[in-house]
Amino acid sequence: MLRALAVDRTGTGLWAASSVLYLTFVTHLSAQQIGVLLGTAGVAGIAGSPLAGRLASRFPVRPLLIGCHLLRLVTLTLVLVCTRFDALLVVVAVTYLGDRAAKTLEMLFATRAAGERRAAYQALSRSAANAGYGLGAGLAAIGLAAGTAEAYRALILGNALSFLVAAALVWRTGEPGGVVAPKRPEAPLPGTKSPWRDRGYLRFVLLDIPMNLDDSVLGVGLPLWLVDRTSAPHALVPAFLVINTVLVVLLQLAVSRRAEGPRKAVRAVLVYGVLLFVTCALPAVSTGCGTWTAAGILLAAAVLVTMAELMRSISSWELAVLLAPPDERAAYLGVAGMSQSIQKSAGPPLLTGVVMAAGPAGWLALGVAVAGVAVWQSRCCERRLGAMQAPEPVAGAA
Repeated sequence: MLRALAVDRTGTGLWAASSVLYLTFVTHLSAQQIGVLLGTAGVAGIAGSPLAGRLASRFPVRPLLIGCHLLRLVTLTLVLVCTRFDALLVVVAVTYLGDRAAKTLEMLFATRAAGERRAAYQALSRSAANAGYGLGAGLAAIGLAAGTAEAYRALILGNALSFLVAAALVWRTGEPGGVVAPKRPEAPLPGTKSPWRDRGYLRFVLLDIPMNLDDSVLGVGLPLWLVDRTSAPHALVPAFLVINTVLVVLLQLAVSRRAEGPRKAVRAVLVYGVLLFVTCALPAVSTGCGTWTAAGILLAAAVLVTMAELMRSISSWELAVLLAPPDERAAYLGVAGMSQSIQKSAGPPLLTGVVMAAGPAGWLALGVAVAGVAVWQSRCCERRLGAMQAPEPVAGAA
């Protein structure tokens, strides 16, 4: 399963590095059309997580995951033959929906396979995923250096083929916990609860959206701030991704030990808030500094935001599992997966349209806001975990 994950993310690295250039130079879309296409695809991806969770509560995870890989194989192949904007809009949107559904199914697979060692498995999977992503980006650099339409098409085809290989690897992997017989209840069973009606869990998912902003800070905020507001060399921008990839591969397993179990997971939420606050404070003080001072400050911010990501990636998943009723985890985790999808759609506009427009004060406000959300979320999680662990009242007791 970890090999399948690494292969999948290798293809994702190819797509991330080449998609915009392919859409620009091969399909000849304008910048506005590309923005609409990717934005719409991001919104479509939000539906992938709850859809996958609902299906996984009724059917085995393995065939569903294979289906997501094959769906993306078909849609990426169609990207190579579509030239009209409306056709590409539909195809890329379905690709993103399948991508988010696959990520949720991978999480469910790991939750069932790893049991109480969820955090360790998550650490291994993130290390494998980041290694694959870095490999894909490196392979894409070779194709991008050629700069021809054939090279761009080869990169998209490579991404499509990665889904075929990943599907084959998943096929060879046993269903965690044995194959579960399909459940098709006509009505909710007594005692079951829908995650959409669970206010406490929905509050956790809602608060988890800003707790994923480290992704936009690293990928959008820091690079644009370096280019627009400092005199640091532009060549440092790729270093942010390199730092992130290397640290995740090297430290994810060690950090996972700090978030195993309810208490450590809740504590990791607070640590995340502190790390992201300090991360946001660094760009705020980098303005007006000398070239190399600003460069050092922003590189330090890249390190800190990566450490925040390491804490969040483990604690968010661990709490999403612990806060869900054991018999309804598939549906609940499908809803929890929406937080990352929503952040990917809303985070970049927030960084560019609000934070950066406000200057240093915007960065400080963002840091304070996320730290406050971290405190709020940790308290809510503590209360819910305490209520879930409390013994049931004895009938007829005084």
